Amino acid sequence: MSRKQKKNLIRILVAAMLMVGFLFLPVQGVWRLLLFLVPYFIIGYDILFKAVKGVKNLQPFDECFLMAVATIGALVLAVIGEGDYVEAVAVMLFYQIGEWFQSYAVGKSRRSISELMDIRPDYANLEQDGTLEQVDPEEVPTGAIIVVKPGEKIPIDGVIVEGESVLNTGALTGESLPKDVMTGDSVVSGCINMTGVLRIRTTKEFGESTVAKILDLVENASSRKSKSENFISKFARVYTPVVVFSAVALAVLPPLVLTLFGQDASWRMWLYRALTFLVISCPCALVISIPLSFFAGIGGASREGVLVKGSNCLEVLSRTKTVVFDKTGTLTKGIFAVTVIHPDKVDDNTLLHLAAHVERYSSHPIAISLREAYPEEQDDCTVTEVQELAGHGVSAKINGRTVCVGNEKMMHTIGVTVEQCPHRHTGTVIHVARDGEYLGHIEIADVVKPTAEQAIKRLKTSGVHRTIMLTGDHAAAADAIGDALDIDEVYSELLPEDKVEQIEKLMRENPGEVVAFVGDGINDAPVLMRADVGIAMGALGSDAAIEAADVVLMDDDPIKVAKAIRIARHCMRIVQENIWFSIGVKLLCLVLGAVGLANMWLAIFADVGVMVLAVLNAVRAMLVKKI
Repeated sequence: MSRKQKKNLIRILVAAMLMVGFLFLPVQGVWRLLLFLVPYFIIGYDILFKAVKGVKNLQPFDECFLMAVATIGALVLAVIGEGDYVEAVAVMLFYQIGEWFQSYAVGKSRRSISELMDIRPDYANLEQDGTLEQVDPEEVPTGAIIVVKPGEKIPIDGVIVEGESVLNTGALTGESLPKDVMTGDSVVSGCINMTGVLRIRTTKEFGESTVAKILDLVENASSRKSKSENFISKFARVYTPVVVFSAVALAVLPPLVLTLFGQDASWRMWLYRALTFLVISCPCALVISIPLSFFAGIGGASREGVLVKGSNCLEVLSRTKTVVFDKTGTLTKGIFAVTVIHPDKVDDNTLLHLAAHVERYSSHPIAISLREAYPEEQDDCTVTEVQELAGHGVSAKINGRTVCVGNEKMMHTIGVTVEQCPHRHTGTVIHVARDGEYLGHIEIADVVKPTAEQAIKRLKTSGVHRTIMLTGDHAAAADAIGDALDIDEVYSELLPEDKVEQIEKLMRENPGEVVAFVGDGINDAPVLMRADVGIAMGALGSDAAIEAADVVLMDDDPIKVAKAIRIARHCMRIVQENIWFSIGVKLLCLVLGAVGLANMWLAIFADVGVMVLAVLNAVRAMLVKKI
């Protein structure tokens, strides 16, 4: 609790005790007025000051003006015997209680975001001439060497030049799983070094680093307002002067008309009704709870590693009906791996053994996947005369025997007949021959992420009508992944510009239906920007993602897409609840107040009670852990 909140709480308690105490004192007349003015000014001096300031600046129509007029009017009525001083003090007291709850709720939301803000490093250990100097991260140039000790935050993005350690990425990704790093690995700012000492060469300045971009994104999220917030702001600007003039009309017109027709008109009664009407009409619940709901929703999402650029993005995301995925790096790992082995003249192990040995010195992704599939490759076999035929494959002598590993073209070149495989191929096929004899083939494909299938299921149970995958991969591989994941539509062999065209076509065919695109954020920036909602997944360290996307998921788990949509819908449900509840209760109580069936105590509930309930409901938008 902040110092200001503590001070206001003390004011509330003191004013409440004085009001209750004076209620039982046998004092009447002027002395009773003077006694109740003490708690009135204790609890309401700042409201009165703001009301006077608003009138002075020719902008009087706000809740402070409504409270000031209503409570001063109630005091006047009490003086002339038509009311009670307690009502005037109680209106101001309960209004301040509502404001305190609102302040506390905002503070709680800010604290949830400040937990994310804690990723900002306080200093960097800059290495110069063999010594370490603690400096502001903003002073560290690109290419400098910094040292990060166990327990310290990595201050700037860079590459490890010495050391190995375990990093805690939880503040960025929302996940507690540690990440092992070693020399040569890229690291991003905001992670916490848990074990070893790391020497890192910086690749960016602090202002361009991951942590700086994330902080800027979260801090500016509230500036991009949703349609709901813009509506409430416009509504309040029109609504407040309307109800003020309506209250004046309620106080003057009915008794005036009754007097003109010769009937008894109680001016005091109608003034009391008008003052009650004013208190009921205060739009605090709407004006406060709606922005707070979005603020809490964005804060709760950020704790789960889902960064939303503004409440407008959150609102659009909640209406998503079609989700379009990129394949590589989004639904798949983007890493080649051996998926199938079809031996012919030898066994599985021998086929892998020969292929891995031939590819021993190649840096091609296919070669790497073969060596990973056969980790015992570095044995005592002799590998000589390695030759690479561009676009065909690699040949080498293993223990004096010629082994060729490559595509079908290579087999034709060396005069080897390829055995036709009855199985359907969804990846890249690598054939193996030894001394002119065909030995079999190995299939290598991109690996589907373990949670991809579950992610698609969760999307469909979250109200998403259609899932689509766009990829530049060939049709067989794309269709196989689409079938495995139960994706509704698959479009393959697309260039980047084809993906943009496909998104635009979907949006034209389904006007009014929100289309979200999910990509890895590096080469999908044009599509991310063109879709109704761009979701960059696994964007840790990706500048393109943070710049182009509306929503940034800080790890590469596709389940987070469904979670982001559910968080958005949870928040919008709370916003709608607050709008309908606040307006409904207000309208009902306004009608009751106008016909004399509501007194000042009901007015207090209609104003402060509704505001407190709406604020407490808004705070639920932060509770997204189990969504």
